[in-house]
Amino acid sequence: MHGHGGLNVASAPYLHAVRLEPGAAASGGYPFGLPAVRGLRRMVFHPEVTFLVGENGTGKSTLLEAIAAAWGLNPEGGGRSLHFATRETHSELHRALHVERAGRANDAYFLRAESFYNVATAVEELDRTDMATLPALGRPIREDYGGGSLHERSHGESFWQLLTERFGGGGLYLLDEPEAALSPTRQLAALARMRDLVRLRSQFIVATHSPILMAYPGALIYLLDDDGIHPVEYTDTEHYVVTREFLNHPERMLRELLR
Repeated sequence: MHGHGGLNVASAPYLHAVRLEPGAAASGGYPFGLPAVRGLRRMVFHPEVTFLVGENGTGKSTLLEAIAAAWGLNPEGGGRSLHFATRETHSELHRALHVERAGRANDAYFLRAESFYNVATAVEELDRTDMATLPALGRPIREDYGGGSLHERSHGESFWQLLTERFGGGGLYLLDEPEAALSPTRQLAALARMRDLVRLRSQFIVATHSPILMAYPGALIYLLDDDGIHPVEYTDTEHYVVTREFLNHPERMLRELLR
């Protein structure tokens, strides 16, 4: 399989593929009743960047959350040192996923836009404990985020600090709608930062609605819809088509929408 750019995805540095255990979807309950989950057999990832796209409710975030949990990360977000649970809302999908690892990552992080506030709180709480009880960092965890309190920065600034300070390369980075707090200019800057991290042997899997982010050169794009999961070219995504049409013909589209 390949996305726009046609790069070979025969091998990935860390996460090669996931597959649903046989019979796992037989119950038909949530989330196994979702077409994208029910039809999941074996999903191979790009060695650099893979995007999960599709309409709201198709299961992008649910699948990414399950991949994160199956990898051993906190379903609410964070790195390996964070194991808080504000509320148990994640599905049982991760228990039915078999992860095919291709290598050992030095770092791993799951970013959930909707629960990053909880991550910031957990970081502060960990830093208030005795230094002897912290993970073997020898310093406060907040130093990985540029120092200071994440709560004293805007949502966008916190996200940006995560990309530029916390992510250092050699890692598997799972991002759920990172564009939620980023301006278009910052999204463009995020593309450049992702490329820098890929050159430092990082792998990204990103659930997104952003036509800017999914333009990453050579990325593999999976569309989740009523027919399941299948690869799609960037210029064939609804995100690209609708955005292009709106920017090229805003008056015409607005007349149709608002008549």
